Amino acid sequence: MANPLQRIAGMFKEPTGEQIVNADGTLGPVRLSRRLGGDIQRGDTVLEVRDLGVNFWVNGEWFAAAEHLDYELKAGEVLAIVGESGSGKTQSSMSLVGLLPPNGRATGSAKLKGTELIDLDPGQMREIRGNEIAVIFQEPMTALNPVYTVGFQVAETLRAHFIMAPQEAKARALELMRLVEIPDPEGSYDKYQHQLSGGQRQRIMIAQALACDPKLLIADEPTTALDVTVQAEILKLMRDLRERVDAAIILITHDMGVVADMADRIIVMKDGKVVEHGTAEQIFYAPQHPYTKALLKAVPHLGTSNLATPPAYTESIVEQDGHPVALAPGDPGVEPVLLMEDVAIEYPAMGRRPAFRAAHHINLRIDPGRVVGLVGESGSGKTTVGRAIVGLLPIVEGTLSVAGKDITHARNKDLKSWRRDVGIVFQDPGSSLNPRLPVGESIGEPLFLHEGLRGKDLSDRVEDLLETVEMPRSTRNRYPHELSGGQRQRIGIARALALRPKLLVADEPTSALDVSIQARVLQLFLDLQARYNFACLFISHDLAVVESLSSQIAVMSQGRLVEVGPTPVIVSNPKHSYTQRLLAAVPVPDPKEQEIRRLRRDAILAEQHVVS
Repeated sequence: MANPLQRIAGMFKEPTGEQIVNADGTLGPVRLSRRLGGDIQRGDTVLEVRDLGVNFWVNGEWFAAAEHLDYELKAGEVLAIVGESGSGKTQSSMSLVGLLPPNGRATGSAKLKGTELIDLDPGQMREIRGNEIAVIFQEPMTALNPVYTVGFQVAETLRAHFIMAPQEAKARALELMRLVEIPDPEGSYDKYQHQLSGGQRQRIMIAQALACDPKLLIADEPTTALDVTVQAEILKLMRDLRERVDAAIILITHDMGVVADMADRIIVMKDGKVVEHGTAEQIFYAPQHPYTKALLKAVPHLGTSNLATPPAYTESIVEQDGHPVALAPGDPGVEPVLLMEDVAIEYPAMGRRPAFRAAHHINLRIDPGRVVGLVGESGSGKTTVGRAIVGLLPIVEGTLSVAGKDITHARNKDLKSWRRDVGIVFQDPGSSLNPRLPVGESIGEPLFLHEGLRGKDLSDRVEDLLETVEMPRSTRNRYPHELSGGQRQRIGIARALALRPKLLVADEPTSALDVSIQARVLQLFLDLQARYNFACLFISHDLAVVESLSSQIAVMSQGRLVEVGPTPVIVSNPKHSYTQRLLAAVPVPDPKEQEIRRLRRDAILAEQHVVS
């Protein structure tokens, strides 16, 4: 009779495999041999799903989150599952790896190379999870363990499924980190997740998911929180890996540009049901279901918007030889609502941490009724500029005038009366609203503080504001957690507009929303801007959204404005190399056009000698 150690060792097999040869002739990492169901060849069926359903037990009843899903997935194929939040796309995929909440259950059949996954014994599921099926989660900050280094977590996945010495696991983990193009893998191995950028954290997640060479890879919104340039790099990485490891991929997303870039086949879900299933060409070029047509119509497409009206000048102003962008001209004879002249912004020193200058030589002007888009990658300084405009960060150089008042050296007590002229819409409405207050009180708070409204007068104004953002009056008594993301964002807009500000700063107000909800919020924003004629600085990394709203675009990189110009000029004829790379990275919801854009981006990167 085998002793316990022998029985444990019998559960695993020593990883063996072939050496991968890269395109340039160099040796890549060793590909681990497959274990469940033997070797997989491209085109073999990996997953068969039949009549899959997911239900949740709530208040004494079973509620269906997904029902009647039928599909097959082959090795080397990408299946995109798209739909709004709550459509069942994530829960139906999580049921494949036994990651439903305690009150959830899965029904039907899902076979991975003949092995039934539904109601599989937990011990057997642990052997399959991470080994045969891997998941790339939406938010690596919550999926990675903050108390362990990222390299240790990749190595831990290997040692959980194979008999490996620590040094061998580390060597294999470093190979995987090189595979996903982590800079300085040896140095990054001992870093914690907070020491890496968002794109690097997502690469670590992908390395961990690929550690055991899974047959099936589930990518749940893998690029939603990333900038377009980092997103383009991650998508390129996933395309390359699909060719190198022949994994089948389920891509869960609401970004139709990403779908056009990656997917071979598409499933469209609504209210837990599949409303359409077909190839990427069928779904994009000949959709049949009204919901699919509405979903595609709601996606902003870079280069197709006619909403923006260009200012008088017809050329963009570009940073040259380190000299800052000059102040763009405004409407003749009009006093600007926002005027920044050679502004520098610093985060003050704290303890041993020295002061950090986050923005340099900012020259920007916004006239009444104009919307200016501010775009750039994370860390470029966009939000820093927005926070300084509303008086939340100090100006250390230059001058800043907002709504006719010079606030360059203003003290907090001097800003109270001025703040009624400036509103801000935050990126995350859930965290910007007080969870202990009904949303009606959050909307009414500025009216109470600045105008002294009380009782019926305050109540009437709050209800009018709710109607303005197309929310029922009864919503005033509900709490933020009882509302959807789109509803919370409407509440944030209502609060920002409560005092009829002259300038509105909108900081990524639609980045966390589904495309259909985003389209409704953007249309609402346009209607309100036309009604109240406020000036707006619209901060975003989504250039298609910015194009649909803005008459002018300012591009930031590494704390500096590098190009400012009319929207049509920036979109169609960018001059600065960074703007060119930024625009080339934006995916569009058209598979054929996206393939052309991808080749063009590779050519731009090669010409500019940029490593992606």
